[in-house]
Amino acid sequence: MNISKTKEILDFYYKKYNTIEFIKDDPISIPHRFSTKQDIEISAFWTSVIAWGRRNMIMKNATRLFDLMDNAPYDFIINHEEKDREKFLDFKHRTFQPTDTLYFLEFLQWYYRNNESLENAFSNYLKPDDNSIESALVGFHNLFFSLEDAPHRTKKHIPTPLRKSTCKKLNMFLRWMVRKDDNGVDFGIWKSIKPSQLMIPIDVHVDRIARQLGLLTRKQRDWKAVEEITANLKLYDADDPVKYDFALFGYGVMESKGRN
Repeated sequence: MNISKTKEILDFYYKKYNTIEFIKDDPISIPHRFSTKQDIEISAFWTSVIAWGRRNMIMKNATRLFDLMDNAPYDFIINHEEKDREKFLDFKHRTFQPTDTLYFLEFLQWYYRNNESLENAFSNYLKPDDNSIESALVGFHNLFFSLEDAPHRTKKHIPTPLRKSTCKKLNMFLRWMVRKDDNGVDFGIWKSIKPSQLMIPIDVHVDRIARQLGLLTRKQRDWKAVEEITANLKLYDADDPVKYDFALFGYGVMESKGRN
């Protein structure tokens, strides 16, 4: 497929799915329930981490999680006591188990009692001239598991490019936080990371459509595949390549439902 035809397809589906109507059926609807920066960050981060499986189940479990925090995640994270964690012992989402939940609560409380925003947990490891957020993902992974009692099993939920992971959930979270346009889907509340540094979140739908469009030739779905797709998307928008996540994911999901 030639470049002009691919760009035509990408732009068409980007405009089709990057709309307010997209929000209600997507996990990004969860952080859209909040208005303060920290509440948005916490809800977006945790929702993205459990964002695999059916989207309605993701949203159902994320809703339950923040109900347990009285729908005030930042206030709960900062002020809760250890006994307040007991009510989370039966919270789970697929392989995200109570052990993981308890450590997330511990880390986030430690972090927010010492920092104003989760943005710094990524941007502190990034240089302005870095081509991508790879070093930010590595740095955040190391920071997240720097507490003494960090459980090994939780590491599968906060991956790192050093282990060749696609880091799909964190890439999606960073897209939500960093990208900003006039359509109101992504939040764009973080300013120290540039949209041009973002990397495409890959799932089975993005993988399939990227191959159809000639954006991905690598056989493995790993970090190098993320780099390949993102580099090719920069041919169409060097400043904001990950905007085409709307096209690849939206087209992939809706096509599979026979709605295109």
